[in-house]
Amino acid sequence: MRIGWLSTGRDQAACNLLADVVARAQQDDIALDIAAVFCDREPGEAPESDRFIELVERLDLPMVALSSAASRKAARGLGVDRTTWRDEYHRGVMDLLVPYRLGVLVMAGYMLIVSPAMCRRYALLNLHPALPGGPTGTWQEVIWRLLEEEATDTGAMIHLATAQLDRGPVVSSFRFRLTGDDWAPLWAQLREKRKTMSVAEIAAAEGESEPLFAEIRRRGEVREIPLLYQTLCQFAQGQLNTAAGAVFAESTRLPLDLTELVEAEVATR
Repeated sequence: MRIGWLSTGRDQAACNLLADVVARAQQDDIALDIAAVFCDREPGEAPESDRFIELVERLDLPMVALSSAASRKAARGLGVDRTTWRDEYHRGVMDLLVPYRLGVLVMAGYMLIVSPAMCRRYALLNLHPALPGGPTGTWQEVIWRLLEEEATDTGAMIHLATAQLDRGPVVSSFRFRLTGDDWAPLWAQLREKRKTMSVAEIAAAEGESEPLFAEIRRRGEVREIPLLYQTLCQFAQGQLNTAAGAVFAESTRLPLDLTELVEAEVATR
C-alpha cells in the first residue's frame, strides 16, 4: 500500500507526527511505504512549514507542494468563491499526486477542507480525538464537552474524511476509561468548582491547565500517534485495503478496535 501524507506543516507537532511514524516503522522493521508527502505551503511561506519541508527532505521522502494561500489569493482576485476554489485547488493537488500511485492518504495536520472529488478518489484518513459518535471539533472542544457531560470514557478514532467534518466512516479507534481511583480526585475537584462556575467559566479562568482537562489530554495525546501508526501497519501488512475511496478489511469487520495494540505500544515506548 503506497501511502500519501498531507500536512500544512504549521507547527512542531506536524514534524513530530511524521518523524515518529517513520521512526517506529524503522524500529519495528515494517515496510511502511510513504510514497509522497504533500504540503499546501511552499518553501519560504512560513518558518514552521519550512522546517517541515526540511524534515521531509532529511527523511528522503518525495516532497510535493502547492501553495493554497497563493492559489486562494489569485482566486479572490478573479472573484471565485471559496467552494469553487477548493474544488479547483484540490483538482490541482490530485494531478500532482497521480505519478505516485497512492492508495491511501493520511491527513496529518492538514488544515484545509478537502474537496468532495478528492474524498471520492482517495481513502483519506483523518485522526479525530474522540470516540466514534463522540464530540466533534478541536481536541480542546472535545475535552471541554467531556467535562460538561461527565463522560465515563474517551479515546480517538481514525475515520475517512468526507464533506461532513469529523463524521466519516470509522476505520479504527482506541478507548480508555475516565473513571477509577486515579480519576476520582480530579472529578471531585471539577465538581467542587462547578458548584459556583459553569464549565465555560472554568475554561475561561483556567484554560488547558485545569487538572482534569490536562490529564485527559495527556493520556489521549500519548496514544494518538500509536493509533495512527498501528492503523497504517494494518495497511502495510495487507489487513486493510482501499477501493474507490473506501476502506475494507480482509478478515474482520470495521471499525477496528486497536486499544490493546495501542496500550501495548504505549507501555513499551
